[in-house]
Order: sequence, then structure tokens, then C-alpha cells
Amino acid sequence: MTLTESFTPVPFTHLISDCDGVLIDSEAVALEALVDYLAPLHADRAALAARIRPRLGLKLEALVLGVCAELGLPEPTVPDLAVMRSVVEGECDRKAQPIPGVREAYAAIPLHKAVASNSRHVRVQGLLGRTGLAPLFDGGIYTADIAGRPKPDPAVYLAAAAGMGVAPARCIVIEDSVTGVHAAVAAGATVLGFGGGEHSPPGQARLLREAGAAHVFGSMAELPDLVAGLNSAGRPAAG
Repeated sequence: MTLTESFTPVPFTHLISDCDGVLIDSEAVALEALVDYLAPLHADRAALAARIRPRLGLKLEALVLGVCAELGLPEPTVPDLAVMRSVVEGECDRKAQPIPGVREAYAAIPLHKAVASNSRHVRVQGLLGRTGLAPLFDGGIYTADIAGRPKPDPAVYLAAAAGMGVAPARCIVIEDSVTGVHAAVAAGATVLGFGGGEHSPPGQARLLREAGAAHVFGSMAELPDLVAGLNSAGRPAAG
């Protein structure tokens, strides 16, 4: 085999997408709900938001425990966390809408698609159904409660790739959080970072690149061309 042949580009065949903050504009809703819930314990809402925003993408329990520890607030009990989850998810399910342009962008990308989320499977399934996005994802829904370990562990992305019968290296992942980018990179996928959500903190594009995103974009209208560009370059074939 010649050197040229050994580096023949291998196309990407599958796309795996995070849900909250990428498909569904729910992270801003979750941020507001969490600030409202914690405000009786800490009156400085701006300080709460500043500590919650970078943690969006984590499991709710890890997010809340981290914020409480950082601000010196009482550690919530398991029942407290259950109530908080119910409140936050209820607000998200009631108010969240698809990210602007996401339906058109994903429909224009000719790859098999799946969803990989830290949220519970039943919730993701319900959100995609209510917003009409479910038919875009022929590869299924994969979540941390089924994969067994949440992001930043790569388990949910490895499960998605395995479920579609493809190597992670053939997958493009769309993520909006540092936590998610770390998970996808650890799984061996190529990541495009979405930094256009209302919830994105200042400097998010830089943080996503530093976490390993190959490119960062701010509008879903950009996504089909970014995917096409990646697929033109491909990955080097093994050789």
C-alpha cells in the first residue's frame, strides 16, 4: 500500500447529537428554574447563575452539589434533589422549544442520526416527540440512565455508536457543553461545538475548543455546511 492510499479519507457516516441546549432550547429554562429554586438560600441571583451556567450539561445532582459546595450552602438531601429535578424538568418540558433552525439543519444532513443525553430516556423521548423532532433520529435515543454512567464519561456516546453498529471514529457529535465535548472526544468521535444557545456563558466557544471540539458554530444554519466540510476531508484510513 502506498502512502497516498494509506491516507485515503474515510467519510463520516453517522451523527450523534446532545439533546438539551442543542436540539431543545431547555438549558436557559433550566438555569432560570434552578436560580429560582436556590434563591431562598442565596439572595444573589447573579452569583447563582454565574455558578450554574458553566455546569449545565452535568447531571442535576452533580450540578447542584457543586454549586452548593462552592457557595457554602447546605448540601441538599436526596428528597430535596428529587423535588428539584421534578421542578426543573417540569419547567423545561412546559416551556422548552426546538433550537431555532435545528429541524431544517438536521434534515439537510444526509447521515444516520442518534441522540445521546445525560437526561433520562423517558424525558428525552417525550421532548423529541412533543417537538416533532423524533423522526430525524433513525439511530435511536441513548441516555445516561441506560448507559450506566453520565457524561463526561464516554459511556453514552460509546453506547450510541455501538447501537448503530458503527465505530465512534465514523461519528460526528454535536455538543454545547464542555462536559459533553469531553465525553465525545473520550469516545473517539469528532465534535462540533454549538455555542449559540441563550444559556451559553461568555467565552464558551473558546472553552469548547479547548475541550476538544474541532469547530464551534453559533447558528444551526451553519451546521450542514460544517458537516459537509468535515466529510470532504474525512478521517485518514488506517494503514
